[in-house]
Amino acid sequence: MESEGGRVVGEYYLSLVFFCFAGAFVLLAAALKLLRSMQWWCSCPVCEAYVTGSWTAAGFDNLSDWYAHLLRCSPTRTIHIHVLGNIVTADPANVEHILRARFPIYPKGKPFSAILGDLLGRGIFNVDGPDWRFQQKLSRAELCSPAVRLFAARVVAAETRSRLLPLLERAAETGETLDLQDVFRRFAFDNMCAIAFGLDPGCLRLSLPASTLASAFDAASRLSAWRATATVPLVWKAKRLLRIGSERKLREAIGVVNVLANDLIRERRKLGCANGQDLLSRFMGVVADDDEYLRDIVVSFLLAGRDTVASALTSFFWLLARHVEVSSAMREEIDRVLSGSGGEAVVVTADKMREMQYVHAAIFESMRLFPPVQFDSKFCTADDVLPDGTAVRRGTRVTYHAYAMGRMEELWGEDCGDFRPQRWLRGEGGVFAPESAYKYPVFQGGYRVCLGKEMAIMEMKTVAVAVVRRFDFEVLGGEGRKTPKFAPGLTASLAGGLPVRVCRRDGRRMPSIASAPSV
Repeated sequence: MESEGGRVVGEYYLSLVFFCFAGAFVLLAAALKLLRSMQWWCSCPVCEAYVTGSWTAAGFDNLSDWYAHLLRCSPTRTIHIHVLGNIVTADPANVEHILRARFPIYPKGKPFSAILGDLLGRGIFNVDGPDWRFQQKLSRAELCSPAVRLFAARVVAAETRSRLLPLLERAAETGETLDLQDVFRRFAFDNMCAIAFGLDPGCLRLSLPASTLASAFDAASRLSAWRATATVPLVWKAKRLLRIGSERKLREAIGVVNVLANDLIRERRKLGCANGQDLLSRFMGVVADDDEYLRDIVVSFLLAGRDTVASALTSFFWLLARHVEVSSAMREEIDRVLSGSGGEAVVVTADKMREMQYVHAAIFESMRLFPPVQFDSKFCTADDVLPDGTAVRRGTRVTYHAYAMGRMEELWGEDCGDFRPQRWLRGEGGVFAPESAYKYPVFQGGYRVCLGKEMAIMEMKTVAVAVVRRFDFEVLGGEGRKTPKFAPGLTASLAGGLPVRVCRRDGRRMPSIASAPSV
């Protein structure tokens, strides 16, 4: 009898738990429906268009293009998205104010850390204060070291020579279609793993092995970015608590990323970190017993090193496919610089690449139009006034929009929408002249300027020079589109990838090279 009574009591409590959970789920669903149907606290046209998604009916394929339109129409080049508590600006004076002059009151902020906390944790791109200063100090010492830069150049040259070019050669020979975005993501991931962690995952081998990591990173990036667009953060927080919908998918994607990060840390420990040249070894020497912290560092650098470089290269070759005159001008400069100095070399030396001013200008021009990170946000911690007179209340999210800034006539002229590398060249000899980091905040500026800037430029120039000399790309689909359609994410990526057909320029095969040397 006691056994029977215990069974009944157990069933009672199980039923009670089930009905409580079901009731909570129904209440959440009702709350979501109510939030969607209720009148928003701001009925201005901009907020209404954002909430309802009606901006797409105005002919904008991308949210970034709509923002650029709004900013161009604003007399101050600053707008308010009230339902997001967000001020968005395209004014260089405001950008300098945020990134340099008033840097202490414009940190990443706790709201931003909450949005990306599950993915980036305490990584350098998601923290302020002592954690940020500590990681910045070690990263700067590593990334700015001449020895590390030389090591990185060798890694990128090996990956280009032994994997990227043979893959393109095979595609040109067989006529197969390649997704260039996927190719560049694999390329950048192999390089980042070798440079930052001393490991070679071999993602760009000719077999193009399936990459669960790439899928997981893309999903985690997209779903984390979605949090930042939510007008009611309580919704995604509730979904995370209940582990349902998009938050369940995000949790699963981050789980895959965590497995990879922990594998990298474990492999690095097996190899030993005492004499390692890579970034992870340097951090291990300081925080050897905190695997969670090391995981956050690994994920942050993988995200930055893979996604930003891959995004920049994808947009660059999308533009070159549409502007054959730029490709021709690049080849003329490359041939001139290499004339009589080993012009048949597969990968060009750093000294020779530094002489290629037009190539450098073409890369910067591409990122002006299509920055890998289209916008960046800070959260104001004290009441403030921007240089254009915009009042900023404490707790407001303030965003500078690099994508929109590249499309401002007063900054770049009436031809700001054109891909014209010449705008970066000065003097009779056509010498590259950089612009202010606050007019061109592709690499941020001020105290948070990108520490990997020079390494990223080196990687892009290596690929550009090696590939443009040998191949042309025919982009398949999307004819007549002035701007590619972007997928949601923390970095700019093309929805559907970049399918291309590869064509050899000279009809000759590239010298065969067996495999990448170990790094």
